[in-house]
Amino acid sequence: MNKRTLVIAPVIILIVLSLLPLLSFFSPGLPVTHDGKDHVVRIASFYTSLREGNFIPRWAGNLNWGYGHPILMFLYPFSSYLASLFRFIGFSFVDATKTVFMLAYIGSVLSMYVWIKAVWGKRAGIIGAILYGFAPYRFVDLYVRGAIGEHMAFVFPPLICFFLYQLAKKQIGIKYQVSSIKYGIGLSLVFAAFILSHNAISLMFFPFIGLYVLYLFIFETNKSLYFILHTSYFILLGFGLSAFFWVPAYFEGKYTLRNIVTAGVAMDRFVPFSWFFYSPWNYGGTATLTKSLGIPQWVGIATSFILFCKTKEKKLRIFIIGLCLTLFSSLFIMTSASEFIWVQIKTLQNFQFPWRFLSLSAFIAAVLGGISISYFINNIHKPVTRNPQLSKIQELGTTNLLLVFFCFLFIVSTSHMWHPKGYSMDSESVYTGIYPGTTDTGESSPIWSVRFMLETPKADIELISGQASIQRIKRNSTIHEYHISAKTRAEFLENTIYFPGWEVLVDGAKTNIEFQSEIHRGIMTFWVEKGDHNVSVVFRDTKLRQISNVITVISSIVLILGSFIFIWKRKK
Repeated sequence: MNKRTLVIAPVIILIVLSLLPLLSFFSPGLPVTHDGKDHVVRIASFYTSLREGNFIPRWAGNLNWGYGHPILMFLYPFSSYLASLFRFIGFSFVDATKTVFMLAYIGSVLSMYVWIKAVWGKRAGIIGAILYGFAPYRFVDLYVRGAIGEHMAFVFPPLICFFLYQLAKKQIGIKYQVSSIKYGIGLSLVFAAFILSHNAISLMFFPFIGLYVLYLFIFETNKSLYFILHTSYFILLGFGLSAFFWVPAYFEGKYTLRNIVTAGVAMDRFVPFSWFFYSPWNYGGTATLTKSLGIPQWVGIATSFILFCKTKEKKLRIFIIGLCLTLFSSLFIMTSASEFIWVQIKTLQNFQFPWRFLSLSAFIAAVLGGISISYFINNIHKPVTRNPQLSKIQELGTTNLLLVFFCFLFIVSTSHMWHPKGYSMDSESVYTGIYPGTTDTGESSPIWSVRFMLETPKADIELISGQASIQRIKRNSTIHEYHISAKTRAEFLENTIYFPGWEVLVDGAKTNIEFQSEIHRGIMTFWVEKGDHNVSVVFRDTKLRQISNVITVISSIVLILGSFIFIWKRKK
């Protein structure tokens, strides 16, 4: 068997194994989940806005009973961009969404394998990847919640760790800047993709990423400050690449009901610690769905304690301690004992569900299990024969047999979770037409509007007072154009909820908008004088969004220049 085959074979095997729990996605229809339908609707709105020329979709014109909604500004766009690509090449919105789910699942398994293999070897990589992909919480996201953003986010933490590790290994004083620029570029890209996949999950992982950087700084770079400086630079570049999303999402959240809707909600959703060991699989609501970490994962954690006691390698012992402390911290923060932390740190309450930290727990459990279980497989009792070559073959066969045995047990332990409770067969028009909801719990609704509209408007625009006739010229997600012939001064109701960025232009001149009327709460009203007028109601980027876009553009230019430098140096 040649070297190339040895490298590719585990990847092919992991892809095949990853397809097993995804077979249900090949059935017609959309799996029935908590959020699956809403995600398809969001993707359809996102794609429509893209086709209208909005490279950064921020407004969903068909949501909220047709009054529109700013939800696209606050929801992780990476999965929507990817699904839009599949829709563009001919997939239905449902199939595009299902394809993203499948690719994200396979990608997460492979990314974990890539990182662990690079640091601890092939067997550790295979075991860690399977523990990561076959954790019960992964199937909660897939077949119970249908949480596409959180599911997509699983791809990137292992890749971030992989690029950080490669940067540390390539650190040789100042020479690092050129020799490792490709890993720095990779780090920036995957870091940005992580934020764009799920802003809350990425925030959860930031402390772990910081601790891993510190670990590499101490044990892999001989405490080189160049590593810290260069890593900080590429991570900041990742923040810059994703600034078009996270800056407005963070700073313009004050214009929404987010802090009101999410306040105190998390305190009612803590998890009993025993549930991490066992909680039955079901398709119920957020209070009843399983929070189990997984029996194989607990086996890996227990094995890591034994490894800690057996190994004399200081670096490995420190790493295991760090992982275990992080793991049990992530479990503690999900229990009612941590309520005082949630009360003091208000940002945590925006996560809504404390058990979302299972994303971090599943990640760490996979790493611990991959390292420790593979260590004991690799150090089993070696058969003694007079033929050293035969002894080595027997040893290899035994270790590989144990590897297959453990992986088989890990995989089948979740086989009852590999399907949804049913499928919906809605037509495409359900997702592309006027949608009777906001696809969230109202936390993205503007603070001056009602949380949910209750019915579709009578018309796109209505005459409130005065005498006038209205002719609709154009209407898409962000541009509404009318020709108005007013016989008297007249007031109009534009049946779109207001959010910063909406402007009304009468004959090209900006006019005042009222959006806090007690009668038409949160909906835009405006006046026009007597005569014929061309009226445009336009949604534009605020100055903050424009600055965010500029930061992303500048970061992209810097990244492209860095890529050219790497190519030029390599050719030279």
